[in-house]
Amino acid sequence: MVEQLVPNELWALIEPVFPAPPARPRGGRQRQSNRRTVAGILYLLRWGLPWRQLPLALGLGSGRTCERRFNEWQRGGVWMRLWRILLDHAQQHGCLDWSRSALDSISIPAPRGGSHTGPNPTDRGKAGSKLHLLIDGQGLPLAISLSGANVHDSKQLEATVDAVPDVRNGRRGRPRRRPTKLYADKGDDFGRCRRALTHRRSVPRIARRGVESSSTLGRHRWRVERTLSWLVSYRKLAVRRERSSASFLALAQLACALIVWRRTRGALSAPQIA
Repeated sequence: MVEQLVPNELWALIEPVFPAPPARPRGGRQRQSNRRTVAGILYLLRWGLPWRQLPLALGLGSGRTCERRFNEWQRGGVWMRLWRILLDHAQQHGCLDWSRSALDSISIPAPRGGSHTGPNPTDRGKAGSKLHLLIDGQGLPLAISLSGANVHDSKQLEATVDAVPDVRNGRRGRPRRRPTKLYADKGDDFGRCRRALTHRRSVPRIARRGVESSSTLGRHRWRVERTLSWLVSYRKLAVRRERSSASFLALAQLACALIVWRRTRGALSAPQIA
């Protein structure tokens, strides 16, 4: 089960991200390995179980241990570093398309409330959050941010674009952070959004309200909608039950990292047509 959830090739890439376990006290219990804990976290993320309901029969350890380590690693920035490592891996193999990107959001119910929640205008005012996602030209997640469900998408554009990490290709030179073009729908049709993108050296491709049809951008923007559907297929993200916004965002970052890994592995293993 551990090898299925965390394959050897993936673990070889991400193992350095996790801190070494502390020295075992004399006579103390054997500490669960980092790899087994990560496998337990991924199982819970995929199936959306509460932390303490991780089945012991799977051999992935205690759900309490997974929750404690997850939060400990979140505070240390481990999940963001893990995502960046997998983006670097994709860049090194030519799997990232910086020529264009797309931005969109999805509303998530948040029945337990917490920070970065608000009344969802599309769900009868129930508490909810929004995940704002930026992808590359192939649909790989580059950045994600979190806001309340009542926050207008345009107000989160700059924070999402600025969340793109420095991505390196393994060679000398500047890391890449900015896509050449950014496609967005009419909800971002504001001068401040266009100026913000131009200032960041990305060409804004935003449909103008009452002038252009957003369908002309659909041949690029459908990929972000597809990636959002991949994101919420991780059931722990379909409904926000984490009151801590930092913990919920860390779960989303981990899901994004897994999408990058699986798409990159798929592209590299696909047969080449002569």
